[in-house]
Amino acid sequence: MKTVQVREAKASLSALIEAAEAGSPTVITRHGKPAAAIVPVADIERLYPNERPNFGAFLLRFPGGIDFERRTDRMRDIDL
Repeated sequence: MKTVQVREAKASLSALIEAAEAGSPTVITRHGKPAAAIVPVADIERLYPNERPNFGAFLLRFPGGIDFERRTDRMRDIDL
């Protein structure tokens, strides 16, 4: 994995993007400390998947299923 300073990354951004497309990530440092990284899109999609299951899908995957019954009695009376 290649490491470059911010100044060098600004000057050669196109080359860093091409390297990432080829599968070679690059760490960008600021004052000698890692600050960011340029990585292939496949790595990002693996870390942060776009397809997140919603709560309804979660309930449908529940083993044994869930049966909900709707109450047929009337709502209770309240004083407002």
